Amino acid sequence: MPFTSPVDGFRLAYDRTGGGPPVVLLHGWPGDRGDFRLVAPALADAADVVVPDLRGFGDSDKPDVDPAQYAGDAQARSVLGLIEELGLEQVVLAGYDIGSRIAQVVARQAPGRVRALVIAPPVPGAGKRLLDPAVLQEFWYQNFHRLELAERLLDGNRDAVRSYLQHFWTHWSGPAFTPADADLDRLADGYARPGAFTRSIGWYRAGSGILARGLQEQTPDPADRLSTPTHVLWPAHDPLFPSAWSDRLGEFFADVTLTSLPDSGHFVPLEAPDELTSAIRAALG
Repeated sequence: MPFTSPVDGFRLAYDRTGGGPPVVLLHGWPGDRGDFRLVAPALADAADVVVPDLRGFGDSDKPDVDPAQYAGDAQARSVLGLIEELGLEQVVLAGYDIGSRIAQVVARQAPGRVRALVIAPPVPGAGKRLLDPAVLQEFWYQNFHRLELAERLLDGNRDAVRSYLQHFWTHWSGPAFTPADADLDRLADGYARPGAFTRSIGWYRAGSGILARGLQEQTPDPADRLSTPTHVLWPAHDPLFPSAWSDRLGEFFADVTLTSLPDSGHFVPLEAPDELTSAIRAALG
């Protein structure tokens, strides 16, 4: 298993397969690079597919440092370091959950490196709708992750970690998807390493959180919209991001395509791998 050179003291573990124009796949929480185990081989005949573990996840480095080193800008520095070290040009970046946010940061910081984005929510546009009671109650875990109690209850406790991850993998998924016990066991083994769970929630301990970001959100001037061609795949069964929130994409992205995923929940790479693969292939041209 290869590792990148350190960026800010973090090495990223990654898998690489196939050949052709480059694709980088960014996982979410609570997952790892294995989230793309159905998508990466399906692209290998058409692309050079690179799938890293993000900072603090899987086999990548996870030092005990300021949580700011696990925030979006910091994660983007490591992804850009990977892209530059491997000499990847005009990358298609795909991601869901925090991987989506990181992909958007990379596209803003280095637009010349990114050919296209293929992402699932979160995306801008929720705004004050985050205050809707039915939605607000879904984000309880983000406040919990900011408490020292989360570390005390979960870090290093495999049984507790497995039960905690299982909640999200079942509650956030669509009705047709059930995570396999073997997959939950594998994730639990990784997240239960001493310090691993705490590093994985460093993302949530940095910055102001999704609610504060949403309330501060402002529509950019047209010239400041994200210019990278972007394909948004929106699941119908994601309790965090209602489909109605797709109505403002054009206010934030200069070139955006929307595809609804009527049978998918939050975990798009595993619940809608064919649709994700097709969208990435289209972005490759």
